[in-house]
Amino acid sequence: MSSIDSYHRNIQRKNSELVRLQQNKADESKKIAAFSSKINSTIQAISKSTNSSTIKSKNNEIDRYRKGQADSEKKIADISSKIVKKQKEINDEQIKLSREEANQQKKQVSDNLKQQRDHQLRMSQITQTMAKHDSLHSETRSQLELLRKLPEKIIVLFLASNPIDQQQLRLDEEARAINEMIRGSKHRDVVKLETRWAVRPLDILQALNELEPTIVHFSGHGSDNDEIVFQSSSGKAQLVTTNALTQTMSASSDSIRLVFFNTCYSYNQAREITNFVEAAIGMNTTIGDEAARIFAAQFYSAIGFGFSLQKAFSQGKSAIMLEGISEENTPELYVKDGLDADQIFLIEVK
Repeated sequence: MSSIDSYHRNIQRKNSELVRLQQNKADESKKIAAFSSKINSTIQAISKSTNSSTIKSKNNEIDRYRKGQADSEKKIADISSKIVKKQKEINDEQIKLSREEANQQKKQVSDNLKQQRDHQLRMSQITQTMAKHDSLHSETRSQLELLRKLPEKIIVLFLASNPIDQQQLRLDEEARAINEMIRGSKHRDVVKLETRWAVRPLDILQALNELEPTIVHFSGHGSDNDEIVFQSSSGKAQLVTTNALTQTMSASSDSIRLVFFNTCYSYNQAREITNFVEAAIGMNTTIGDEAARIFAAQFYSAIGFGFSLQKAFSQGKSAIMLEGISEENTPELYVKDGLDADQIFLIEVK
């Protein structure tokens, strides 16, 4: 297991522990409220009674209730302390994860540079060989023609955000399913999935500038006010408006052809973004974890087989239906005015 996977698992485990602590705190708060109600009822009973024995018994009940309140308040204080500690542990793990991802990115850049140098060296050797041996020219030209017939490479930028104060989603399972389906497609070497986790708003521009993706995929939460939920520096929810996202897309790489909002209530963002890109996918209401994962995985599988945008979208909806999930009408596909989704191919075979 890689360090990044380990950090993700630690964060997921600690988030689960945090949820349990918060539930325990809520349970104790309910107990305090129940004791208060019982105390008030007992006081009313005392006010209506003239029997000294009854009054004494009721006073003893009030003492027990107050002791129960005190015990619950003590437990709440202890749980609150544990919650603060757990939140700090989660934040520390997030910091470690960010550092490890940064190190991995640096290594990837270094490996890419080495590959480029190696490629340039090989091309230089080929050129020299061609100059010395005219008999190899015909074979070399044939090989170059084969290379030209390969599809253009595209990058899918997967941006995931799962704030600690929101319902936890299985975004890692979505990314894994997409990657597996791409790897099983005809043009698996053409489609490259790049993932970014615990995304903060400014991370979007950095990733767009660095990777120049063809597809930008947002995975996480959305609000019914046309906002996408990202993370703040503390790991909590930070909302980004539709206007901010559309401005970001319009000011970024011209390579972007599709924006995929795999988030709830994202159809307005998708519709608006087609003023700047060829196409976008959004959800017209809430969508479950499983439906979102199945739809996205099959969509990218179809893209990897070289199908049109419309056919890939239709296959994604069909996959939801085949799994018996009644959410096939939640995804919506939008294209820029004047374009036809049946004629849009994200992998172009020359």
